[in-house]
Amino acid sequence: MIVFPAIDLKGGEVVRLAEGDMDRATVYGDNPAAQAMIFAEAGAEHLHVVDLDGSFAGRAENREAVEAIVEAFPGYVQLGGGIRDAKAVEGWFNLGVARVVMGSAALKDPDFVKDMAREWENGIVVAVDARDGMVATEGWAEVSNVPVVDLARRFEDAGVASLLFTDIGRDGMLKGCNVDATVELARSVDIPVIASGGVKGLDDIHVLSLHADEGIEGVITGRALYEGRLDLATAIAMANR
Repeated sequence: MIVFPAIDLKGGEVVRLAEGDMDRATVYGDNPAAQAMIFAEAGAEHLHVVDLDGSFAGRAENREAVEAIVEAFPGYVQLGGGIRDAKAVEGWFNLGVARVVMGSAALKDPDFVKDMAREWENGIVVAVDARDGMVATEGWAEVSNVPVVDLARRFEDAGVASLLFTDIGRDGMLKGCNVDATVELARSVDIPVIASGGVKGLDDIHVLSLHADEGIEGVITGRALYEGRLDLATAIAMANR
């Protein structure tokens, strides 16, 4: 199971939000590339980066920071946030991003996301963000009437690399990952699932790793790392057992 340390970008700074609320951001640093290297030195081979401003704007807003991260980090960078057209997708892959995460576009223009998944083999991750079991979009500002599992199943034959499942109510809150909902989703589809939202410590990593053979590909963690509640090297070692 892959452990993805997270770098969320707002105004060029490294932040974490509480429940996806841009007005509840905690700043953890002003050098995203340096933070990427700290994670690399702890053993991370994968990184999850989100352009939070881009999620709301629908276009890249932290391009310089992302470029610096990709240049500095020696592993694989997975990027999300406002990537909603073919030119943007192509641009990030050409820059060296390994995977592009698409959320709002997956709900509003699924055929486009499927086209991108076919064009960029194993490069597209579909973000399935849930608030009370329903899909949320536009930086989580809008909640649809589409159940998470229904959206996920639309992409089963599309060739997407993974599903990124986030329980918004737990994101950045250190309440513990919603393991039950994540595993239920993984069991319901044939696409690997990445867990996200609320990881508070090593127990979350351990419990999720027990379900790796049921389709849990990885887990994203942010605030627990920044606040010293989770040691990245230890988490990676546990996930690799």
